[in-house]
Amino acid sequence: MSHFVYILANRPHGAIYIGSARDLRNRIEQHRSGVASGHTSRYAIKTLVYFERYENAVDALHRERRMKRWHRAWKDKLIEGVNPGWCDVCADISDEH
Repeated sequence: MSHFVYILANRPHGAIYIGSARDLRNRIEQHRSGVASGHTSRYAIKTLVYFERYENAVDALHRERRMKRWHRAWKDKLIEGVNPGWCDVCADISDEH
C-alpha cells in the first residue's frame, strides 16, 4: 500500500499545510469538506499543489517531519520545481496509488 506526503496551499506563496496519508484522495476530500479542522480550515487551505509517493508509512512520516522543518523558501522551491503555477494536482494521483 502506498503512502504519501503532500502539500496543500490556499494560494501561490500563501498559507500551506504539509501532511502524510495512506489514502491521499480521501484525505484531500477531508480537508476540503472541513472534516480536517484546524490550520487548513482556518486559512481555507484546500489546493493540492505537491505530493510524493512512498512504499511505507515510516518513510513518508520521516519525509513529512523533515519538510516541516525546512525554511519556507525551500518549500516554495520544491513546489515550483514541479508545479510553477501552484495548480491543483489532484488529477495527477493515479488509480494505482
